[in-house]
Parts: sequence; structure tokens; C-alpha cells
Amino acid sequence: MTGQSPRWWIYRGTGQPLDVDLAAVLPAPPPWRTFVGGPVLPPAPEDPAETNRRLGATSQLAQDAVDEHEVDMVNAALYLRRPLLVTGRPGTGKSSLAYRISRELGLGRVLHWPISSTSTLANGLYDYDAIGRVQAAGARQAGAPGSNSEVDTDIGNFITLGPLGTALLPHELPRVLLIDEIDKSDIDLPNDLLSVLEDGGYQIRELARLAKAEPDVGVFTDDPGSSAVVRDGVVRCRAFPVIVITSNGEREFPPAFLRRCLRLGMRDPDLDTLAGMVAAHFQGQQSEHTQELIKSFVDRSGQEGGLAADQLLNAVHLATSGAYETDGSWQRLVDALWRRLSAGVE
Repeated sequence: MTGQSPRWWIYRGTGQPLDVDLAAVLPAPPPWRTFVGGPVLPPAPEDPAETNRRLGATSQLAQDAVDEHEVDMVNAALYLRRPLLVTGRPGTGKSSLAYRISRELGLGRVLHWPISSTSTLANGLYDYDAIGRVQAAGARQAGAPGSNSEVDTDIGNFITLGPLGTALLPHELPRVLLIDEIDKSDIDLPNDLLSVLEDGGYQIRELARLAKAEPDVGVFTDDPGSSAVVRDGVVRCRAFPVIVITSNGEREFPPAFLRRCLRLGMRDPDLDTLAGMVAAHFQGQQSEHTQELIKSFVDRSGQEGGLAADQLLNAVHLATSGAYETDGSWQRLVDALWRRLSAGVE
């Protein structure tokens, strides 16, 4: 991209934190995507260590190297308050996109929901430890030491919100939620998500039953050491979260699910993008050999039908850490590190 970025962009795609008040610059949502949950919670906690692990300590990607289509779709998702379904080969940076968005816009810790074949909507929303509560009540009745406090059997102490459930809490600014590898899910999960994504909220049945007697209940959240108050057993967002749903393109999704998402196909990272990624992770350790390694990786990726960026970072680490001498056996090691991702006979 050349020249100035489009004026409507809020997210710029460089991974560099923006000096901007998101609440002031983000336009109001469409009327059909307006939510009024409450009470309003404090800003999301930070998690710089995890973000740095994913992206590197700083981003070095220049504005003229960003993928315009990618940035267009992220901004469209921000404006429309819709999830972003991101497809692409493994290693193209689908998951990292959530961390770049969070870092740039100052949205705090990324909530991560890794999907497996046993994942259900309930797993993402909340967990109620009914057995633990019964055991606590039994210990209290038996007069166990330290069990005389009401807090032992308070229902809120046995409810923990999941990543999706936490993302939908009523923060003033959106949380960032990564729903990772939805291809692995049971066939029903995309359909089960529809009402939650459309309504921007959900009900905790165990608390709804007690709402008249106990309208406000504190529960644990997916953020370490954090809790939130749930009113009348209902969680509803104020700012719809920035939801990045990743897919390796291994299955088709129901039309109703696709209609509620914006879709982005991630391209293989080019030379400039890879150079920026290496610079972010290996500050002050680059050399001419590193640049040659990046060029060789791009060539090999084309020959092998696509390699993951992690495979490049592995080779650069060995080349720059001093742990391995780049002698005559170096090419043999690189060949082993840069094997194609698809299964097959070697």
C-alpha cells in the first residue's frame, strides 16, 4: 500500500499500539447491533507477556507492507460489531491477528477459546460446579473447621465464566476473543453459537432461578483472579466483542452461521511481512545471513506448497542464538526444519 491509509480505518494492521481513544473514534453500532448490558465493568486486564510471546516485543511492520484487504475486514467487523471468520493454511497468522488487534487498540488481555471435538457452547459460556457446592454444604453442616462462613456455599463461588461468557460481560470497550480452530468442533457448535452471537448475551440458569432473592451475584471470570457481578442471572454486553474465529478451511459451515460473520481469507505472508515478524521477535540479532534465510524460506515455501511462519522463526533462532554453528551441516538441518506441512511419504 502506498500513501496514507484510508480515513475510515481505526485498526491499521501494523501491530503498533495506537495513541487513540477508541471510545471516542469508534462510531455507534448499527441499531440492530446495539446492546445495553450492565452494570459497567472496569477495563480488561493487560497481558503483555502473552502478547509479546505471540507477536514479539514490538511490531516492525511498515504501513506500506500491510494487507489492505485484511485491514478493511477487521475495521468492517469493528464498525458492524460482527465476528470475523478467518480462514487460511496453518501458520499464516490467523490466531496472531487477534493479538495484533488487541495490542493496536489497547483492548487488554485476549480471551482464548481453543476448540476441540468435545467443545460445546456451555464450555464457552460458563461452568457451574454443582458437586463442589454440595460438598461444601455438606462440610458446613458437618461442622468442618473453617466452614462456618456463608461464602463457602455462596453459589457465585462455584460459577466460572468461560472465554465466550467473559467476552460478553458489559465492558465499555470491546474485549477481544479468539475462537481457535472451529473446524475441530462438533457439527452442532456453529449453529449453537447463533443466538448468543445475535443477542450479545446469555442466561445463567442457576442464577436466574435465584434472581428474586439474590439479584446480584459475584462470579469468577476467565481472567485470572478476576470476578464480576451478574444481575438477574443474565449476562449481556455493552460493546460487542471483537471475535476472531479461525478455520483451516477443512469443513463447510451452515449458511446461517456464515451470514452472521464477516469472512477473511489469510494470504501466505510475503517477504516484507516475514521480515517484520523476524524483526519483532529478534530485535538487534539480525544479520545478512538472517535476510538470506528469509528469502530462502519464501522460495522453499513456494516449492512445498506453503510453510508455516513458525518454521522460519525456528531456523532464525538457531542461526542467531549461538546454539548451532551454521557450518556445512546447516543446510541439512534447515531441510529438516522446513518440511512440508501436508501429510505424505517423505
